[in-house]
Amino acid sequence: MATPAWHQTRVTKKYAPSQPGARKLTRRYGEELVCVRHRQNLEGTVRYTTVELLVEQTPLPPKKLMRPLLAVRLQGSESDLRRRIMAYGAQWDPRLGIWWVPRGVVTRLRLMDRVVQTGVAGKPR
Repeated sequence: MATPAWHQTRVTKKYAPSQPGARKLTRRYGEELVCVRHRQNLEGTVRYTTVELLVEQTPLPPKKLMRPLLAVRLQGSESDLRRRIMAYGAQWDPRLGIWWVPRGVVTRLRLMDRVVQTGVAGKPR
């Protein structure tokens, strides 16, 4: 399958819908017009006019807020529990000898009695 000629072009001008050079296409495409581009082939002998149209608008779910992390201390012999919290994204802090675990995981696994005060605001780097 051959590549269409306009694929081998460079953009020479770009217009917003309200700018001269795009108004005719704004009348044609209306509010859906995002921008108009003029392209030239690599030899500079042919100009192509392209339009960018808005075809769909979908609301995005809210971004997840930074999950609060709690410092949790486990015993060395609790390897099964360690594997479980690691599966939920817990991170080991060798400097403090604790695990940083998302609050929801601590609650779900009933580890609130293992939470320790570190004197560190949030998770260290």
